[in-house]
Amino acid sequence: MVAYDFDEQIDRIGTACFKYDGRGHVFQNPDVLPLWVADMDFATPSFIIERIRKRCQHPVLGYTFRDDEYHAAIRWWYAQRHGWSIDTGWIDFCPGVVSGLNHAIRAYTQPGDAIIIQPPVYHPFFSTVENNGRKLVLNPLRNNGEGYYTMDLQHLETLAQQGAKMLIISSPHNPVGRVWTRDELLALGGICQRYGLIVVSDEIHSDLVFAGHKHIPMASLSDDLAQRTITFASASKTFNIAGLSSGFAIIPNKELRLRYQRELEASGAGMGNLFGIEAVKAAFSPQGEAWLGELLRYLAGNIDFVERFVAERLPQLRFRRPGGTYLLWLDFGSLGITDKQLNELLQQSAGVGFNAGSGFGVEGHCFQRINVACPQSTVREALERVAAALEVR
Repeated sequence: MVAYDFDEQIDRIGTACFKYDGRGHVFQNPDVLPLWVADMDFATPSFIIERIRKRCQHPVLGYTFRDDEYHAAIRWWYAQRHGWSIDTGWIDFCPGVVSGLNHAIRAYTQPGDAIIIQPPVYHPFFSTVENNGRKLVLNPLRNNGEGYYTMDLQHLETLAQQGAKMLIISSPHNPVGRVWTRDELLALGGICQRYGLIVVSDEIHSDLVFAGHKHIPMASLSDDLAQRTITFASASKTFNIAGLSSGFAIIPNKELRLRYQRELEASGAGMGNLFGIEAVKAAFSPQGEAWLGELLRYLAGNIDFVERFVAERLPQLRFRRPGGTYLLWLDFGSLGITDKQLNELLQQSAGVGFNAGSGFGVEGHCFQRINVACPQSTVREALERVAAALEVR
């Protein structure tokens, strides 16, 4: 029996919601149907809301700290979901994964140091490196022409040999949806070991993995990799609590952990959010695991729908279903138009707001990232609009 209604249409307009209330600024069209920002249009689980409501019954919302229950919840979740036994002493705070990336870059590298990323990839990977005065080094993923991406390990080794200090990986990968295999991660880790690279692993989508795939935490692969890996994650994507600063870092290496903590303290960003702490305790629980199971089934149904719709109504597009995340990577390249023309077609003619692929690197030319963490009726409406716009083009 399904206990949660993911088909419910929830009006988010007027809540200072970036996804909806920011449409006019981002798309120059305040009426686009927005399937862009990576949060969900589903209700945050009721057991999280109830936990926060219960805390609000106390009249004082003062300074707080992350207690044993908080750390135990994260430890339980990783053992239960990912088979990784972590020490609660390895866990530290980050306001969000992007903040964590900035802290890690400053903690472990110096201005001018080379940092490798693998585009097309989440756009803050570019800006966090460049904004901190580090050298951005690109190791583009390889597309087999049918939307299946792999890491270019030979090129990566060449770059590592040239003195790079850090590699930032997206796992599962945003936006192409790859859930990296154990062999792929071991090969990547071997290169980082041979050339002394720090690995920063963005695993914020680690819980959003579909049947036939398994997320493997980078640091769980070996003791040596654990000692050089900083893992960033959060309950935010999984449970739709991105506004609660619920991120965390897992850093097994004591020296690296102390360096991270010093950087966090220097920035004054280590306090956290009272309600974020309570939300994590509620989310990382058996109740949260049951809710996640239902969510994944619904998301898989949305992806099934997109796959059928593209095959039947949009055959000029290329689409490969992701192994993880609720973000779909659609290739519009066969239309033979520029990125600017594609964005105008979608935003103005079709009235849909997707993420332009070019924002993830030049490799995203004529791609669009589509967020399907919304009622299937919304997905259907968006694709119908695209189909209609292409018919009259």
